[in-house]
Amino acid sequence: MRATRSSGCGVSMHPTISSQEVILPSMEANLRWAALTAVAPVAWGTNYYVTHEFLPPDSPLYGAVLRALPAGLVLLGLCRQRPRGVWWWRSAVLGLLNVSVFFVLVYAASQLLPTSIASTVMAVSPLAMMLIAWALVSERPGIAHLAGATIGLGGICLTLLTGVGGVSVPGILASAAAMLVSAFGHILTKRWNNTGTDVLASTSWQLTAGGLFLLPVAAAVEGPPPALSAPVLLAFGYVALVATALAFAAWFTGLRHLPAGTVGLVGLLNPVTGVLLGTAVAGEVLTAQQLCGLALVLTGVVLGRPIRAGRRGGVRPLSSLHPTSDPPASPRPAIPCEDQGTREQGAAPIAGRDA
Repeated sequence: MRATRSSGCGVSMHPTISSQEVILPSMEANLRWAALTAVAPVAWGTNYYVTHEFLPPDSPLYGAVLRALPAGLVLLGLCRQRPRGVWWWRSAVLGLLNVSVFFVLVYAASQLLPTSIASTVMAVSPLAMMLIAWALVSERPGIAHLAGATIGLGGICLTLLTGVGGVSVPGILASAAAMLVSAFGHILTKRWNNTGTDVLASTSWQLTAGGLFLLPVAAAVEGPPPALSAPVLLAFGYVALVATALAFAAWFTGLRHLPAGTVGLVGLLNPVTGVLLGTAVAGEVLTAQQLCGLALVLTGVVLGRPIRAGRRGGVRPLSSLHPTSDPPASPRPAIPCEDQGTREQGAAPIAGRDA
């Protein structure tokens, strides 16, 4: 506790808050945000399996519409907010980048490339997000983030590259474009969401806009929508509600509260989830090479965790913790009331002599 003198002989007590006491709660909060953000890549990892096993392979545009539009409308019903002012065109831009273009490019890459190659190209996303965040939101990547991204990328290569021969150049270009589009769109979302707009609302706007953009294109290219059986409807329900609505809301919330480098490294859990799900559900066997790769990926995620985030940006000035309290006292130790009176009485002759 710190004692400060007030008027008269009263002494007011204020708690002395050390920088360590402020940093620790901030670190705990950042770890909770990282755990929430991890919901997104895990859900996206399960989306690969559900899409491959249950959804129609010949209707990618309608598949993207049925994934984005219901998710956006559900979130829109929950937040009950519509875009205002600049958010009309911002929602259109983000919906085009994060939903329409991204979903189509990912589908094209999945059709033209083996899953291992496509996933490996997408695993470069953490590095791309760090560089774009440096340019757009002035978040300079730290050494730990860069090291984590490099180690994680090496782990992804070790886990998923299985000696495949020739690859499709258009597929590589589509996968790289999808990675760049999503990285740019996510950082743009982070920048615009920092203006105080509700994350759930902005997520609903861009998902709805992206679905509406794709709807006329799907009708023109693919004709009537495909017939949907009960299992397909259930699969679309999971993809829309869990792998899209919940996942995007968690992802953009993490981008709002955490450095882009940390969020990008958490995204490495996406291909890891796909590998583990294939092992548990599809009966695939993990080799020693894949186990080593998974260990490297998890090492990269741990390196990028927000362990020192409180010192960099999460700690408020100590004076702001008590904005209505008295100003900090002078460095002199506080004097009890009776001792102060004694000193004043003893100092009276000196004060008279000085006068």
